[in-house]
Amino acid sequence: MDKAALTIKAEKLQALIDSKEMLVLPNVWDVGSARIVAEAGYPVIATSSAGIAWSLGFPDGEVISREDMLSTVRRIADRIELPVTADMETGYGEAPEAVAITVTATLAAGAVGANIEDSSSQRVGHTMLDYDLSVARIRAGREAANDAGVPFVINARTDIFRGGGGESAVDEAIQRGNAYLEEGAGCVFVPFVRDRETMEKLVAGIDGPVNVLANPAAPSLDILREIGIARASIGGLFSLMVYTKVQEACAELNDTGTLGWGKENILHPAMNKLMT
Repeated sequence: MDKAALTIKAEKLQALIDSKEMLVLPNVWDVGSARIVAEAGYPVIATSSAGIAWSLGFPDGEVISREDMLSTVRRIADRIELPVTADMETGYGEAPEAVAITVTATLAAGAVGANIEDSSSQRVGHTMLDYDLSVARIRAGREAANDAGVPFVINARTDIFRGGGGESAVDEAIQRGNAYLEEGAGCVFVPFVRDRETMEKLVAGIDGPVNVLANPAAPSLDILREIGIARASIGGLFSLMVYTKVQEACAELNDTGTLGWGKENILHPAMNKLMT
């Protein structure tokens, strides 16, 4: 994909994040799920690192390589006209140079945005990266995008609340979020927050758009809109739902030999049509 086309998509993604209307992202893990989300009218396709990893037979958390992750992102971007933003985990390396390489490679795969985390699943306890290092990583990603000449959207994720966070978690998340925005992030992603009061504090303290995870334990989308959340994503929930349905279908086949689970499925011709 040429630079002009990528630029248009990146600008559209950032404009939707900056819009007064909250951007809702039902995360996908393959071309089929991406097609269904696009057909439903969503304006952006966001990938789930967990969903992609599970589909390839591995656990989430940078167990698969950057190349394996981007092979799926590339297939999605090649088959979908919408902007694609990819969950690129910690950037496949702690060093700022690793993030720069990841941003460049993600652009080459046809995506115009990426989540970059500030904790590492490769460390014991999935610990946070040092503050100065984390800021330098976002700076390196921004510089790589600038060198490519595309306004790539970095969704800078801070994992301060992983495991619940502590008394200073809100202040630390705000400090990191604002530093990431100053270095060129287009949005700050704060997962693992489920209560309205904390979300309101984050929105008030972070000087830019805030992304949270929507899930059954968190406030509804309508409440997230009231709070002022700019971007709501669902992470691996769709892929977990599909795997749950397969598990339930296996149980029905084993227990009763019936196929009730197949009655409300998308029909074969309809799925084929979605893929054309």
